[in-house]
Amino acid sequence: MFGNIEKKSGVKMTEVFKLAQSLQGADFKDEKTVRKVVKRVCGMANRSISKEKEDMIVRAILQGKVPKDLQSLEKMVGKKRKNR
Repeated sequence: MFGNIEKKSGVKMTEVFKLAQSLQGADFKDEKTVRKVVKRVCGMANRSISKEKEDMIVRAILQGKVPKDLQSLEKMVGKKRKNR
């Protein structure tokens, strides 16, 4: 499973685990912290996003409009796929 994730994303799982560990205890109500995380994830994935997209992601995180667990994420992704 991890091999597939690495292939599709181009991000090594060791980097994902390092990121996850560094985020433990992070204050996701703090805009500065959230922006740093978004930029770090983009950097890991070797992707850039527009300022507008960054703002949208940051707002969603600050407002708690992101899934809190895998089951919620699956529901969200499944719902979007059905709407396409």
